[in-house]
Amino acid sequence: MDRIFSLMRSLLLLLACLVTSLSVEATISKSHGYAQFGDLKYPADFKHFEWTNPDAPKNGSVQLMAFGTFDTLNPYTLKGTSPSATSNFLQYGVNELNEPLMVGTGSYDPSGDEPTSSYGLIAQSVEYAEDRSWVVFNLREEARFHDGKPITAYDVAFSYRTLLSKGHPSYRTSLQEVARVDILNRHRIRFVFKRAGNPLHILRLGELPILPQHYWKDRDFAATTYEPPLGSGPYKIVSVIPGRRLVFERVDNWWGKDLAVNAGKYNFNRVEVDFYRDSNIAFEAFKSGAFDFYIDNQAKNWSIGYNFPAVRSGAIKREEISHQIPTQTQTLFMNTRRSVFKDRNVREAMGLMFDFEWTNRTLFSNAYKRSSSYYPNSVFAAVEKPEGQEWLLLSPYRKQLQARLFMEPFKLPQTHGNGIPRETLRKALGLLAKAGWKPGGQGLVNDRGEPLRFEIMLVNPNLERILQPYVANLASLGIEARLRTVDRAQYKQRLDQFDYDMILMTLQQSLSPGLEQWLYFHSSQVNVKGSKNYAGISHPVVDAMLEKLLQAQTRDQQISATRALDRVLLWQHYSIPNWYISQHRLAYRNRFDHLPSPPYTLGLRAWWLKPTETIQ
Repeated sequence: MDRIFSLMRSLLLLLACLVTSLSVEATISKSHGYAQFGDLKYPADFKHFEWTNPDAPKNGSVQLMAFGTFDTLNPYTLKGTSPSATSNFLQYGVNELNEPLMVGTGSYDPSGDEPTSSYGLIAQSVEYAEDRSWVVFNLREEARFHDGKPITAYDVAFSYRTLLSKGHPSYRTSLQEVARVDILNRHRIRFVFKRAGNPLHILRLGELPILPQHYWKDRDFAATTYEPPLGSGPYKIVSVIPGRRLVFERVDNWWGKDLAVNAGKYNFNRVEVDFYRDSNIAFEAFKSGAFDFYIDNQAKNWSIGYNFPAVRSGAIKREEISHQIPTQTQTLFMNTRRSVFKDRNVREAMGLMFDFEWTNRTLFSNAYKRSSSYYPNSVFAAVEKPEGQEWLLLSPYRKQLQARLFMEPFKLPQTHGNGIPRETLRKALGLLAKAGWKPGGQGLVNDRGEPLRFEIMLVNPNLERILQPYVANLASLGIEARLRTVDRAQYKQRLDQFDYDMILMTLQQSLSPGLEQWLYFHSSQVNVKGSKNYAGISHPVVDAMLEKLLQAQTRDQQISATRALDRVLLWQHYSIPNWYISQHRLAYRNRFDHLPSPPYTLGLRAWWLKPTETIQ
């Protein structure tokens, strides 16, 4: 009897498992878009985004500028610098990037009013299992490359495999969780993940740029090129002056012109972009009428540089546009691969000698706020003491973290704007002494008599005047720091090889931190050529918090994990945070019109030429 009862119980248990399995398998979502957390803002039948004007006239031309140069039109490989890698270029909404499966996240066409949602572009709809173990993209049958050939699932699979094997190392990171790709038919493709449960993977796959297989099959994908690659977007490149100029023209028969996600965008027939290596020369060119928009990144220039006739007459307008975009991480990274910065005490001492208050008052007209986080101007910044879910995430690692991390907020040193206080100098010297650096005949020296010296590598000569006072502050302690400005080609090469001591670098941050944080901070990236782990961070708790971030199932979990990550990074003193501003500073010729800018993008891709202007 007992055996029969036991057998029946086992059968019932098996049946229950099967029912559960079938119910999970049967829970499949299909939608016109995808939200990492919560619900989509726009329904399936939406006509346009609220921050675009579907009736905007499409005519005329616009002249733009980008800061920097380019030596390739292939933006997907480690080799060379493409236009989309230059400063401000992507803000305008015209680029050499291929259209992705979905838009709203990523660099191609970021959302204006949603932080973690995307909508179908090449993909008409998306299907996925409730446990996020797989996703299917259903492609639009009307999607076409510029040569008229249809975009198919074979192109999607080719793009995935090519970028994974030959693309920039960042693609290997963002695509690493895919276990299998199944082409179900010409317009239907499935990605199966190695691990279920991560809602971010679908979002990142939606950002996959779709390359034409027939175009690239007989070409060297890894080579630099000035030949405009075949795309599928609203514009195509019609003229190239290497390193200096690009001209785009609207594609008359662009397949996507009537989609809701594109309504009110890309309103100019012709877009001309000139590349400038010197911001002063660029600004003088803007004053003379060489281009129409100037995104001003220099506080001093914004404060005093606009007293010229075109501004006074109203021909040029200026706007400070507030936004809620997590500002990029701008900081002085110390390369811990170098012996001079391996000791945390040394790194902390370096941070004590940066006088932000003096810099902001003297050089920036008090225009900036001090960054005290890797995620300034966002909910992800670790501001107060750890509590709640963040505390629970960090608590198991107490032995590997500083005790102060749990007891007090992270604070950066402050001055009165008139020099480094004596107590700060004494604290810095004490930290350096702990690390083995003592006063000697030639400044601070170690036990072997070697001086404490390092180089700060720059690519923008305008930064020299900003960092020279910092160098002077270090010299007052007996530290020999040198500024070295190199050309862009050498700069990129040395970055890729981690051949530097200290650099001033920015990391792009998004509305939804995810896999890019792995590229920035995970130990696996320390020795990956071309990775963005500039500081050489290799810390077990950082790795653990990155895992927690990628496993987040809700927005609250994502925020807690990112704050925990931020806190650990800050207390390890890998960098010296700089400054940020929560406004776009934009000057433009008074021949354009626009709706109010949305909170999460500048939205220049939705501007248009005033009807009163002469059509060019």
